[in-house]
Amino acid sequence: MNPKSQTVNIFPAVFFFLLLCAQQPSQATKDSSKGQVKLQNRRLGSSVVFPVSGNVHPLGYYYVLLNIGNPPKLFDLDIDTGSDLTWVQCDAPCNGCTKPRDSQYKPNHNTLPCSHLLCSGLDLPQSKPCDDPEDQCDYEIGYSDHASSVGVLVSDEFPLRLENGSTMHPHLTFGCGYDQQSPGPHPPPPTAGILGLGRGKVSISSQLSSLGVTKNVIVHCLSRDGKGGFLSIGDELVPSYGVTWTSLALKPPSKNYKTGPAEILFDDKATGVKGVSFVFDSGSSYTYFNAEAYQAVLELVRKDLKGKALKDSKEDKSLPVCWKDKRALKSVHDVKKYFRTISLRFGGSQKNGQVFQIPPESYLIITEKGNVCLGILNGTEIGLENYNIIGDISFQGIMVIYDNEKQRIGWIPSDCDKLPSVGQDNGGDLSEEEAYPRGFGLIGDLFSGTDASKYRKDGEL
Repeated sequence: MNPKSQTVNIFPAVFFFLLLCAQQPSQATKDSSKGQVKLQNRRLGSSVVFPVSGNVHPLGYYYVLLNIGNPPKLFDLDIDTGSDLTWVQCDAPCNGCTKPRDSQYKPNHNTLPCSHLLCSGLDLPQSKPCDDPEDQCDYEIGYSDHASSVGVLVSDEFPLRLENGSTMHPHLTFGCGYDQQSPGPHPPPPTAGILGLGRGKVSISSQLSSLGVTKNVIVHCLSRDGKGGFLSIGDELVPSYGVTWTSLALKPPSKNYKTGPAEILFDDKATGVKGVSFVFDSGSSYTYFNAEAYQAVLELVRKDLKGKALKDSKEDKSLPVCWKDKRALKSVHDVKKYFRTISLRFGGSQKNGQVFQIPPESYLIITEKGNVCLGILNGTEIGLENYNIIGDISFQGIMVIYDNEKQRIGWIPSDCDKLPSVGQDNGGDLSEEEAYPRGFGLIGDLFSGTDASKYRKDGEL
């Protein structure tokens, strides 16, 4: 789940990706014009597109509104490519839920048995095996901030309007969470649940693909200015050119969107940090490097700031590393000149590698105190071991594409303030629904013991 006002929202809801493609040989730089994104024609299926609300700071998460049931009921769900299971707060009755009963999901004899294929496909370390195949399929999912959700799998209609103009009502499997625990120092988030978009069979994108509704492709585009952005399931919004692609790691098998090894560059120069794999996770508010990579980047940032106007701000606890100017800052653009672009080069050599750029505005935040803080955090320090996470802060202003059909991830600079329509370069203004503060990310059991609540409020992992 997501941190709230002053800690690290680690894998909380929704994705922020960095600008990428500045000096890379693959046509990303040449063909990445915002207004010239040509949409591909597809043979089968369509796409469903949702306006996204939220921001990295101060909210720390992104969410969409989704109808479930017949008659349909609207739920606000954190978008999370770092976990598979979609779940909503459930009136069964509900313990620890933040929504009032009339805003919770009410099951109606639609629980699934243990014998159901997707019950075994959950693959959650916390869940206990069934004693009887006809028992209801219970689940328990835990997150790295020690938050958890316990419930039962159910199936219900998801009314969807597709981009081709048709409407469908597929029955999808999700969790009816009747016991939510958030033992950390911060109150639980107010959204209704999680929209799981990971690589597992139970994710919503995998289910829609298996039913032939959409391709198993996820696209999100997160705005820099708080308008939110958009989320798409299906491949109709994928540009036909200009996208930079890198392969997903297939060995060992992973439910996460994990890339092959990358080299970290600072101002286009080698840092000495190589062979680093990254997980793309829209459930993480911030970006996380392992201890070696983090220290290398932090030292270079601090070296660059020597003699500059910015000074360390020990009193601002919004994030672990902050700086203050002589006057309160209002925008990252006020201090962008003091910082350099960080790049991740995937796929090897300078000539053939795929570059994911993280400009200063994609790794810095301005706090309520008018200071600037580093939005790249030490993942090893909070229990992520050697994992490295690209989170929402670094997704801003780019379209990120999770292509499960071809086992690859792509990105391209985009105008995320506009909701695109198939066959058009630009769409109308996004919905300006009020956002709620929260988010999720990778499932906590992937990592060992250390206390992840040190810098996170609700971050799941």
